[in-house]
Amino acid sequence: MGTTTTSTVAMQVVDTLAQAGVKHIYAITGDSLNALTDAIAKDGRIKFIHVRNEEAAAFAASAEAQLTGRLAVCAGSSGPGHVHLINGLYDANRSNAPVLAIASTCDSSMFGTGYFQETNPTLLFSNCTVYNQMAVTPEQVPSMLHGAMQAAISEGGVAVIGLPADVITRPAATDVASTLPSYTSRLPQPTDEEIEAAANLINQASKVAIFAGCGVATSADKVKFLSDKLKAPVVTSYKSQMELTRDMPNYVGHLGYLGMWSAVDAIAQADTVIILGTNFPYPGFFPADKKIIQVDVRADRLGKRAKLSVGVRSDVGLFIDALLAEVDAKTDETFLQKALSDWTDIQTKLAEPVADRGAIGAIRPEYMMDSLSRLAAEDCIVTVDTGMNNLWTSHYLKPSSARRMIGSFTHGSMANAMPMAIGAAVSNPGKQVISISGDGGLAMLMGEMLTIAQYKLPVKLLVADNRALAFVKWEMELAGYAPSQVSLDNPDFAKLASAMGFAAETVTDPSELEAAMTRWLSADGPALLSVVTDTDAASFTFSRQLMEKAAPENVLSNFTSAAQPGVRAPGSM
Repeated sequence: MGTTTTSTVAMQVVDTLAQAGVKHIYAITGDSLNALTDAIAKDGRIKFIHVRNEEAAAFAASAEAQLTGRLAVCAGSSGPGHVHLINGLYDANRSNAPVLAIASTCDSSMFGTGYFQETNPTLLFSNCTVYNQMAVTPEQVPSMLHGAMQAAISEGGVAVIGLPADVITRPAATDVASTLPSYTSRLPQPTDEEIEAAANLINQASKVAIFAGCGVATSADKVKFLSDKLKAPVVTSYKSQMELTRDMPNYVGHLGYLGMWSAVDAIAQADTVIILGTNFPYPGFFPADKKIIQVDVRADRLGKRAKLSVGVRSDVGLFIDALLAEVDAKTDETFLQKALSDWTDIQTKLAEPVADRGAIGAIRPEYMMDSLSRLAAEDCIVTVDTGMNNLWTSHYLKPSSARRMIGSFTHGSMANAMPMAIGAAVSNPGKQVISISGDGGLAMLMGEMLTIAQYKLPVKLLVADNRALAFVKWEMELAGYAPSQVSLDNPDFAKLASAMGFAAETVTDPSELEAAMTRWLSADGPALLSVVTDTDAASFTFSRQLMEKAAPENVLSNFTSAAQPGVRAPGSM
């Protein structure tokens, strides 16, 4: 394999990525990455988005990949630069986001010598990637880059290619690899025997429940038809509820530690449970005495959380198409109506703190989120931080015809929302992008407010300032510990944001919230709204007992008295 004299490896990489449809690279330039940055500037087809922390670069790329379905790219310079990527890459990989990370390093001649900023990217990223290789010659780069793109797209995950500083500046090798990744859209189909086995179990059952995840997002109408034919309540994961509940009359809540007891009871009381397209991470929600059918496009997920009667590797939509013709229509709606009645009870209870609204200096976060749900655009993109924010969004942010919501739903990282909003805004110009953070999450990567301001991204930051790591506080309470090290001394976030060029204000009075929120959402360019919320607010829909006891004015006393060691906090996912 020869080399060319017309381009460097850096120029070759940029050309390959541009031909593959890459629009942006999120990174911080410097030392070993400078040649790539220069090549991006000279080529002009890819926009370099300069973040303040490489962790944010990975989160931003993950958001772009999840929202667009196309390959997104981030990069980190040698040593600390690419080490910073790792948290966001863990999240991207667990979210099945097709992300390519370029990890530049010190010169290859310095490997193994303890040189300045020397790391081993292949070892570092080994547990959060679907492809992970280091190129030490120009001849390796074309095929490695193609392999990395191919793996990220076809397997749905993170691919890392390591590029030493000396390699990236050398003349490019003759490109014998394809510049475009190939991926077939052919989907796995169920066999006749699998459909027959599943149909037999369903026809013999008197009570069937459906648990649907993100893998069903493009087949929600088919789930609706199946639910109607089987008179089966539909339960979702928190991650999938925004897409799956827009038109799902038999929906009865989402499952998990943020979920509703109506969903828990629907699963527990069913004879047969159909699990569709989810990598739900929590064991214990599916009793061993159930007949369980699980369908997923990825075989490694089958039987991972539950003991299966039938496991089917198939596209969910194709499975339902085949199954609908083989199952008998059920007429007894007793089980379904009980689940729907439970769901109605929960909705009634959820409305109480919204009506209460809170007091000056202690606005109810439920009222805040309900207001956002009513005032935000029907097609907005919402990014949400891990913690109590998940509780409020999961209970009060309603789906609409086209809303999208992403977060760190499996990796569970703090501070993901704002950098994800950067990727969302960059890749979806014209969309209303809303980032929801607690004070702890916003502060952790607060420097990315400067990124938003520099690129004049019209991101709307909503921060619930409750002066605490409330997620951890409730965890400690429920485990029987006295909360400690959870209080936060916060600045006025609006004043900080204003200094950075944001339209910003702080709201302490619930009677002023909706007007302030309207101004915030309609502001040109970046805007921040800091809402001073009730530190002790919590929701109890995951437990019938706690929900029935809880009321806005006596939440804390009932919550702490009912807490038992070993029980997870409501903010735990």
